[in-house]
Amino acid sequence: MDGSMNLAYDYPVLGAFWTVMWVVLGFLWLVLLIGVIVDVFRSSDLSGLAKASWLVLVIIIPFIGVLIYVAVRGGDMSSRVGR
Repeated sequence: MDGSMNLAYDYPVLGAFWTVMWVVLGFLWLVLLIGVIVDVFRSSDLSGLAKASWLVLVIIIPFIGVLIYVAVRGGDMSSRVGR
């Protein structure tokens, strides 16, 4: 037998699962990041300085910035979608 018959052992099912999981989580992260950035621009109750500050926080420290934004202003994100 040659080495091409052992392809199943070169990439196990658990490895494929982890790859798919990380791709899906990466896609969800991008959707959340874009949603936060759009929500910052959509907010009419924020001043220009506040919008710039949120954007700088989200761009400089993305994970912490998005978590803080969702914790502080996440409850009103759905009400601003229809505007």
